[in-house]
Amino acid sequence: MQMFTDIAWGQWISSGFILVLGIVLASLAARSVSRVMSKRSSRHHTVMIRRLVFYVIFLLFGVAALREAGFSLDVVLGAAGILTVAIGFASQTSASNMISGLFLLVEKPFEIGDVIEVEKTTGEVVGIDMLSVKLRTRDNLYVRIPNETLIKTPVVNRSRFPIRRIDLQVGIAYAEDAEKVEKLLLELAEKNPACLEEPKAFVLVTAFGPSSVDLQFSFWVPKDKVLEGKSGMLVAVKKALDKADIEIPFPHTSIYAGSHSEPFRVQLMAPEKVTEKEELDVQKDS
Repeated sequence: MQMFTDIAWGQWISSGFILVLGIVLASLAARSVSRVMSKRSSRHHTVMIRRLVFYVIFLLFGVAALREAGFSLDVVLGAAGILTVAIGFASQTSASNMISGLFLLVEKPFEIGDVIEVEKTTGEVVGIDMLSVKLRTRDNLYVRIPNETLIKTPVVNRSRFPIRRIDLQVGIAYAEDAEKVEKLLLELAEKNPACLEEPKAFVLVTAFGPSSVDLQFSFWVPKDKVLEGKSGMLVAVKKALDKADIEIPFPHTSIYAGSHSEPFRVQLMAPEKVTEKEELDVQKDS
């Protein structure tokens, strides 16, 4: 009982009240800053500054609560410094990720809501923290990528610019007229509502393939209509080439036994009729 009576309950209650008050005020301040910055800055900067405001205010009230409880501020700061050094040696990877996160914050290669590609992983950015970036892939998977990886690896931002170019590879038979096909493809781009008039669509002859003349059909679409534009155009190209009787070749395989022999002839044979004698022999054997 003597132990409980020696405790300065008034100081501890005041310290707890200061800590709770700090959490409430930090939350209110962070929300107010978030509402103001959401109209003037990107979501990326809004989230980072909101968290910074919350932790700074909470840290100030936490120090005040410790002083109210009777702890010496010099001792607390000394212990915090020693703990920080120990944690730094024990978690060098985390420190590297935090520094990389600061570089990402300054450089701003992407924002929350952008679609990025990192090491063959493509997804929408749903969170940017000091240690990692969170992605949601197209098949609704949650992927966490460390900030250090984003600094060391090439990052493709598919949402940075308002328009995107789609390149379709089209192969036609060698007997077909390439200029006729080019004109046909450009007409499809003019009729498709997803294609932009500027920049203009174009067709290039890229190579003479093993079984076809290879063409590149390129057109521009808004960034939010990439999948729709690509799928719809592929269907339209197939229908247009079929309607114009333009052959889309595909590789053929022949069985060959050397330079001095002709290819093997494969022929389906009708099943032979079983004679009455053979049928009787089978019945006797059984």
